[in-house]
Amino acid sequence: RRVLFRSSSDEKIIINGLNLKIKRGERIGIVGVTGCGKTTFIDLLIGLLIPTSGSVYVNGKDININSNNILLKSWRNSIANVPQNIFLTDSTFAENIAFGFPQNQIDMSKVRKCARMAKISEFIESKHLKYETNIGEGGINLSGGQKQRIAIARALYKNSELLIFDEATSALDNKTELSLVETLSGIHKEKTILIIAHRF
Repeated sequence: RRVLFRSSSDEKIIINGLNLKIKRGERIGIVGVTGCGKTTFIDLLIGLLIPTSGSVYVNGKDININSNNILLKSWRNSIANVPQNIFLTDSTFAENIAFGFPQNQIDMSKVRKCARMAKISEFIESKHLKYETNIGEGGINLSGGQKQRIAIARALYKNSELLIFDEATSALDNKTELSLVETLSGIHKEKTILIIAHRF
């Protein structure tokens, strides 16, 4: 509510009097030119930055009050941020989708389900080793669209409540971008999706 942010007292105001309510299951686009404050907005929403004035509430509670450290941690854990440049490890499709989970705890049925939802399963299952195929350092063997779909599958595997796509489609061609947007529109309606872009 009434969020104002500037990095220091002698810097210009980046966000001024922002009032925004996001409901569960909404699909929201934030569009603006480079440098207009889109990433600052995301950092405030996630709780990486604290407003100069105003507050960020989750379910009626201010995430930046010191006594709400558990709330802030829980809030961050419920978010999957899919950036433009996806971090992929030199390991298998399964390990990249279930990123952060120990190998012996990977739920393969869940991996396959998330890959289907992200529309990457057909490509993976065409490989000889399927989900055990190594994708190479940084996903060198994958196209931009395939990397983005791995990132979506990863976000779904994490079972995040809020999916943030921060300029995630800017490096894709129009056809791949349209296909990716169609993929997002098919994701479960209880998931909230926020897409940050510099073009409509």
